[in-house]
Amino acid sequence: MKNRRQKKVVHYDQESDIFYIGMKGEEEEYVEVAPGVGVELDANGAVIGIEILNASEVLKPIAQTFLKKAAVA
Repeated sequence: MKNRRQKKVVHYDQESDIFYIGMKGEEEEYVEVAPGVGVELDANGAVIGIEILNASEVLKPIAQTFLKKAAVA
């Protein structure tokens, strides 16, 4: 099993509205798991990246949930 403390990359490109979370590794396959949400896999089938297109819209429900919980706390 790989070291789970491997450095992760988190990036948001505001101009293209793409949110990306990834780890080092060579992409072997890219799978769209939902409209606008893709997963990068290495040669062993392990997830090495997640890409979200139209992130401001896709993540809006999640952000609203966090904001509501923060307001209650």
